[in-house]
Amino acid sequence: MQDWVALGYLLGGVLFVCGLMGLSQPRRAVAGNGLGALGMLLCVVVTLLDRGMVHWWGVLGGLLVGSAAGAILAQRVAMTAMPQMVGLFNGLGGTASALVAWAELHQAMAPTPLAFRLAGGLSVLIGAVTLSGSLVAAAKLHGLVGERPWHLPQEQLLKALTLVAALALVGAFPFLADPAMLVPPLMVMALLLGVQITVAIGGADMPVVIALMNAYSGLAGAAAGFMLANSALVIAGALVGTSGLILTQIMCRAMNRSMGNVLLGGFGEPQAQADADAVYGGRVKATSAAEIALLLDGAQQVMVVPGYGLAVAQAQYALRDLVHFLEGRGVQVSFAIHPVAGRMPGHMNVLLAEVDIPYEQLLELGQANAQLSLVDVAIVIGANDVVNPSANDPSSPIAGMAIVEVSQAQLVVVIKRSLSPGFAGIPNPLFAMDNTLMFFADAKEGLGAILAALKTG
Repeated sequence: MQDWVALGYLLGGVLFVCGLMGLSQPRRAVAGNGLGALGMLLCVVVTLLDRGMVHWWGVLGGLLVGSAAGAILAQRVAMTAMPQMVGLFNGLGGTASALVAWAELHQAMAPTPLAFRLAGGLSVLIGAVTLSGSLVAAAKLHGLVGERPWHLPQEQLLKALTLVAALALVGAFPFLADPAMLVPPLMVMALLLGVQITVAIGGADMPVVIALMNAYSGLAGAAAGFMLANSALVIAGALVGTSGLILTQIMCRAMNRSMGNVLLGGFGEPQAQADADAVYGGRVKATSAAEIALLLDGAQQVMVVPGYGLAVAQAQYALRDLVHFLEGRGVQVSFAIHPVAGRMPGHMNVLLAEVDIPYEQLLELGQANAQLSLVDVAIVIGANDVVNPSANDPSSPIAGMAIVEVSQAQLVVVIKRSLSPGFAGIPNPLFAMDNTLMFFADAKEGLGAILAALKTG
């Protein structure tokens, strides 16, 4: 029997790895999700058989309820709220690991190995941090609390003291006859630590936070799997944890920031209005849908730079219609996808895939920048920080951040409702450049007006 169990876990692990490989490419992402889900189902069934559990109706009921809840959420959650849902899922994963660890510590027969107790403490600590941190991140993204960083007096000292207290409780687990008694105070410390970490992070860093909380949930799961001596859970948790950390590092590099810098303080502090006046100073040139239609009418290459404003306005369908019309006239249209555009990794890819934009037209940052000098018109839709040339200024808060260099295009059209700053809270000199025209409009309405002008022009 044990050989079959080991084989089942091995096959589940292979499916997990294949699923992650599929997620690395948009075209294979759906299949990758399916393989990962199949691997998890296989591991669940093997675990139930291995442990001799017979309460199949309870297990089946849980699967049905969970599957139904997931399907409903997937259908009803708006694309703009997808990052919040991912954050909540991360929190639920961390909570499950913490509760499993607590239950195992409570029912374990003494004496228990040192590693078992430490793994239990770490699972509770990381899982509870993931829960509270994910809830705060989701609340920030959903506008329930302000996106600006909340700074408390001596906040770094408070974080350090909370972390030391939590680690001290974990360190005491091996020396108590019943370590489960320390779980409640440890959870309180961990929940407080998760809140302290996340409230100090600004909206611009939320993509990094989402990826980091995903990694935390995986690490908590791996620790719980170690306690249960369940190799499938260890493998799944390790894969989620390591892939989440790798993604976090990729996001930090895209923003030219270290992970420590993100955790110790975020963007989002508003700049003085005088800074905006100095940057714009009457040099912003407004345009209209009719004028943009005339410019597009003579263009051969157009590059679109989508941002979070596109998702907020639900303008992806209007964009698709405009793109199809331009392509029908022989215009070559491509899309520049910045790694941190939107509010989570891959947000723009998913948004464009929803309206069947071909994957071949989605260019990564390096590819897009290499082609921008050949572009007749670059259309920036609801993006701000990812096209802000202040990143090239060593004194700027976003200095060194990789951006889409849209100013290299012959002409830049920015569709935006106002000159308000992005998540970084700083003015954008692109809006006042000589080759930039500002179309102040809602993305959906603005794109519709441009298409109408093209059709009647």
